[in-house]
Amino acid sequence: MAIFNLGSVNIDRFYTLPRFPGPGETLSATGHKIGLGGKGANQSVAAAKAGAEVYHIGAIGKTDPWVRQRIESYGANCKFLREVDEPTGHAVIYVGPDGENMIVIDPGANVQQDSEFVIQAIDQAKAGDTLLLQNETNLQAPAATFALVKGMRVIYSAAPFSVEAVRAVIPDVSMAVMNAVEASQLCSEMGTSLDQLPVPQVLVTLGAKGAMWRSNETGEVIEVTSPKVTAVDSTGAGDTFVGYVAAGLDFGMPIRTAMEWAVQAAALKVTRPGTADAIPSAADVKAAFGM
Repeated sequence: MAIFNLGSVNIDRFYTLPRFPGPGETLSATGHKIGLGGKGANQSVAAAKAGAEVYHIGAIGKTDPWVRQRIESYGANCKFLREVDEPTGHAVIYVGPDGENMIVIDPGANVQQDSEFVIQAIDQAKAGDTLLLQNETNLQAPAATFALVKGMRVIYSAAPFSVEAVRAVIPDVSMAVMNAVEASQLCSEMGTSLDQLPVPQVLVTLGAKGAMWRSNETGEVIEVTSPKVTAVDSTGAGDTFVGYVAAGLDFGMPIRTAMEWAVQAAALKVTRPGTADAIPSAADVKAAFGM
C-alpha cells in the first residue's frame, strides 16, 4: 500500500534561546540555522524514513528547488509537489533550553493548492491506501471526501487548531490526531468529549508521557508510554509520531504496535535539533530501542 499526504512544506528558521522573551523584550539568540519543515513535509519524511511508500502533495515557491530535492532525498516521491509564484511557506521557531518551542508560521504556497491537481493526485491512490492531512494547507475537506469515496484511510492532524477546519473535515476522517492541548480545545469548542466526537478513531499525543488511542465505535482504549530521553528540541516530534503510526498501519501492524514504534521514533527525534532533517530512520529507531 502507499501513503499520500496533502501537506505543508516550510523552510524552518531556528533560533536557540537561553529563555523565551517576554512582551516587548529583545533577546539575543545563541544559535541559528535553516532547515526543512512544515507539518506535512515532516510527516511525509517520517513515513518515508520508516520505510513506507510516500507521495507528497503540496506546493512550494519556484525559487526553492532545494526543498523538493531535500524531501526526495529522504525517500518521499514529490511528483505531486507543484511550484507556484507564491513563496514557499516558512516558520520561525524559537527553541528554549529545555527543548520546548514557540513557532510562528507564514503559510505562503501552502494555501495555494489547486483543487483539480489535488484530486487528480489522490485519484492515483488505491482502496486501502492512506491519506494524511493537516491544517497548514487549504482543500483538506474535499480531499478527505474524495479519499473516503475511494476507500482510503484518512488520518487528520487537527493542528494548528481551528474548530472551523475540524468541523469541515471530520465527517470524512478515519482517525483524528491531536495533542492534549488541541484535544482540550476541540472538546471545548465543539461542546463534547473525545468519546463523543463523530469520528471512528481518536489518537492523542501526550508528549513525554506517550500517547492514547480510542475507538469511538467499540470504546476500546489503548495507552502507550514513551521512552525516557533527554530532550533538546521537541519540534516535529508529533509529526514524527504521526508519520510512523501511518507507516505502521500501512505495513499492517496492529494499532498498539504502530503506536509503540511511533513513540520510540518521536522520543529519538527530540534528542536531535531540527525538524524534518532530524527525524530518525527505522534503522535508527531499531538501533536505539530494538524495535
